[in-house]
Amino acid sequence: MRHVIVDGYNVLHAEPEYERLAERDIDVARARLVEDVAAWAAGESRAFVVFDGAGNPRSTGRPHHVAGVAVVFSAAGVDADSVIEALAHRFRAEGHEVVVATSDAETQNAVMGSGALRMSSSELAAELRRSNEEARLSGTSGRPAGRLEERIDPRVRDVLSRWARGR
Repeated sequence: MRHVIVDGYNVLHAEPEYERLAERDIDVARARLVEDVAAWAAGESRAFVVFDGAGNPRSTGRPHHVAGVAVVFSAAGVDADSVIEALAHRFRAEGHEVVVATSDAETQNAVMGSGALRMSSSELAAELRRSNEEARLSGTSGRPAGRLEERIDPRVRDVLSRWARGR
């Protein structure tokens, strides 16, 4: 199975819709990204969304699972790029196909050196938009109409908020 590793904050800042959400409520933006990645990768890839928790002294780096996606806030003192690179190297060493979505040039070079494929944050954002549009047109999105804040499961939003704060 293909493993997709997403540089969470990098993608949030590469997509205007996520950026607007993040300006209003970072927890909603993170939850939306995880929800979109889950829908996009469902059944075809094992997905990981990595957020930088280096500045949070209570962040453990332990993965949490939401909607079939492993969500990781890097441990205190460890940046997300290091986690992304370590995951990519580990999965490649295990013989898995790996795709890393980031626009960080150093991280791209590091993961490509182990044989992982790279996708820019903008490319992933475009894939997520296409996937959402296809689901909307086919009526299979499973998302009710209404405001985004009403569509994201409050439990998911709460869990992501607590994890981001190391609780």
